[in-house]
Amino acid sequence: MGVKGGVQYGIFPDNFTFNILLDSFIKDGNYKDALSVVTEIMMQESFDEVSTQLLALYVMYNYLENKPDLTWEEERDLGASLLLTGLKQTNTVGFSSQLYGYALLGKVELHKGLRAVYHQMPLMWTPGYLNRALQVMENVALLPENVKLCKEAADVLAAILQPVPVTETSQEEAKASEEAPEQAQFEETEKLRLPEYREQFKDLHAKLQSLGKVDSASLLTLTTQLVEEKRLRFEEEDLAKFEQKLKEWEQQRAVLMEREREMREKARQELEARKAAKASL
Repeated sequence: MGVKGGVQYGIFPDNFTFNILLDSFIKDGNYKDALSVVTEIMMQESFDEVSTQLLALYVMYNYLENKPDLTWEEERDLGASLLLTGLKQTNTVGFSSQLYGYALLGKVELHKGLRAVYHQMPLMWTPGYLNRALQVMENVALLPENVKLCKEAADVLAAILQPVPVTETSQEEAKASEEAPEQAQFEETEKLRLPEYREQFKDLHAKLQSLGKVDSASLLTLTTQLVEEKRLRFEEEDLAKFEQKLKEWEQQRAVLMEREREMREKARQELEARKAAKASL
């Protein structure tokens, strides 16, 4: 039974279990299956531990390093995972991941509509994901000089902001637009704002470059450095938390076993009492 199957049966892995799975796939160089674990963590909104955040980022950037052909669903899942992990970090990798994530989600919003972004996803249903990506750039310009944005993430956004080619509308898309005119209006508004977004991007990118806040190193390189830098600390913290959790489990088990013993004893006494009552008749 896989991670997804377990959830269907009410089994929710904790961060320690997720980390073991990720570590195993990483050691095997199996980043595709590792990414499916990251997606499940994202769906459960379980990026609570720093170790899980960094392992997830390491998996995603290793997977993206080979420039795979992604379906729009994969872009959405990756975008959401990058965004949610990035929001937990206050460094160059974190803000670059936010930018990357918002850009991918904005691409899905632009081409598939807002509902495709948030439906059955732990994401906001308000439009404007590309605008939020630009807001990340604006925020980083105001942060201390050690916090930068990776050129790699900025290039992804730049490519997405290019003019959208005119395509024929399918019957399914036309029907969806008729059923949800307000959503269709939002989508059209996003397309109309592309020239404005491109100008904002150029200005913000130039500003970041003038401030020395565009890092040319790859996101995989920076994430690897971050993992190596923090690995010893978060491994010790995770182990201490797991040992504490084991103690709590043992205490709970002892309480449950004692309760079961008391219930068995009570049931035995009640049975003996009934037998004695029948014998006295």
